[in-house]
Amino acid sequence: MRGLRFGASIASALALLAAIAIPSAASTTASSRYTINCRESPLCLEVANPAEAFGSTKYVGHDEPSTLFYSDRAGSGNSSTYRVTLPKDPPPVKTNTFNFQLHPAFWFGMALCNTQSYPEQVSTCTPDSDTNIANNPNPSAPDFMGRHAGTAFLELQFYPPGWAPLPAGDSCDASHWCVATVIWSLAEDPINGTLLNTSCTNFIGGSVEYPNFAFLTHNGVAQAPANIIDATSATFTPDLSKDLLMNSGDQLVVDIHDTAQGLSMTVKDVSSGVSGAMTASIANGFGMVQYVTDPATTCNNIPYAFHPMYSTSSEATRVIWAAHSYNVAFSDEIGHFDYCTGVSQGGYCYGNEGSPNDVEKTDGDDFGCFNSSQSTLVKVAGCIGTNTGFDGVPYQPVWPDGSANHPTSILFGSPLTNGKNYSRVAFEADLPRIEAADFGGACNRVTGAGCTRIPVTDEGAPANFYPFFSTQQANGSCTWALGNDNPGVTTHDFGKNDQYGPLLFLNFLQFGGGGAIRTITDDFRGVLSSNPCPAAGGEGGGH
Repeated sequence: MRGLRFGASIASALALLAAIAIPSAASTTASSRYTINCRESPLCLEVANPAEAFGSTKYVGHDEPSTLFYSDRAGSGNSSTYRVTLPKDPPPVKTNTFNFQLHPAFWFGMALCNTQSYPEQVSTCTPDSDTNIANNPNPSAPDFMGRHAGTAFLELQFYPPGWAPLPAGDSCDASHWCVATVIWSLAEDPINGTLLNTSCTNFIGGSVEYPNFAFLTHNGVAQAPANIIDATSATFTPDLSKDLLMNSGDQLVVDIHDTAQGLSMTVKDVSSGVSGAMTASIANGFGMVQYVTDPATTCNNIPYAFHPMYSTSSEATRVIWAAHSYNVAFSDEIGHFDYCTGVSQGGYCYGNEGSPNDVEKTDGDDFGCFNSSQSTLVKVAGCIGTNTGFDGVPYQPVWPDGSANHPTSILFGSPLTNGKNYSRVAFEADLPRIEAADFGGACNRVTGAGCTRIPVTDEGAPANFYPFFSTQQANGSCTWALGNDNPGVTTHDFGKNDQYGPLLFLNFLQFGGGGAIRTITDDFRGVLSSNPCPAAGGEGGGH
């Protein structure tokens, strides 16, 4: 049996499935306060070293195939605009495949400042500045990574129609997409080997990786405080009268840029004419958790306006605690659905798992399960825990390929930065991180031995499928797609899974090592020398 062990202390098994919200251990009533526990939620940012942050048990991995966009133009690290077409689902027949089964969310990202986040060594962060680049392993160097400014990461997350409304499920309602600003921070000091104090960690949800969260609303005003200290159930529960709801197939313009009040995110639905917005501002209740270690019990929110960390976007503009190497990026969150024939009251699968052509006894990665009565889009039962066996629906050839039984692809154009194209593109998959021994796999992150671009299932065979990026023409311009080749539509697939390139070895701070460095691989990364799919209407790439 492959996979992590998950204890029975989860406050609600259904809530485990969600991007959002389990009741806080410190809350007085489950209905008044919710939070996100990144040990268990399938939609947190993948950290490089979960055992340091979360301990050796109860942690889900995050499979995140991504595209990264590079430019040395000033502003490319803090201003990006995308054109997006939301995918469509096939007819609601349970033998078909649906977006919520392939990905509980997709998102657009950007590195941000947070002076109370990892590595907890510097009290300032100059927004929108490449002076924050600090990747040098030499402690005597001025750009030593141990003196990196505290870093957070934006995920502008889009949620498909799914199996139940948030916060218990992963959608806003049965027929619409919605979108939220989620900013991840990590309350960990790797130099001294300390974490946020236990009392505060328990209050914010049970893990030291924590979010600020706010749905995009029509008027740009947050429903409730976005910071994790003051957040309530209203923070995480969609208000269908206030929030931006989008139809499958709608065409969007997604704009992310810095302002004096904080990072601004706007989504304009060109198809419907409605818009949603959110600014990561103090007025909207964004903030940092004050970093205080045990034995103190301090748990304070510091009101904070989040701003981008870097001026440009390149291989050097990292979030040094994340498994991925990215700054400006698109990512799809996959690997979180498998069928189940019987669901226990506690949210575990007690029957069989697997697609109709691959049914087998349940195993250790079948948790966070729901029955067919909770499925709002189509009446199926399944589990949305992390599929560490790599045999669930996202690892089958049921991705967009032109079949009427499969959804259409997420389509997104390369971003423009202040009207100009990014000059280079990279493909990145964090497969070494989730194929590693601590997740039950055979990948040696120190040597790279046993790491594969198509993951190995719990039966020892390569997964049936792993999605890849391709290009196609849509609405008169080049656009990116994720999934399988679509005959007659795909224009370039960049070698399919070979596009993810060679193993990427990066330096990370050793926990409690006083500044010691270890070099490991968490990703495959393939960097292109140009941008083969520039956005229409933009000037040429960077210098």
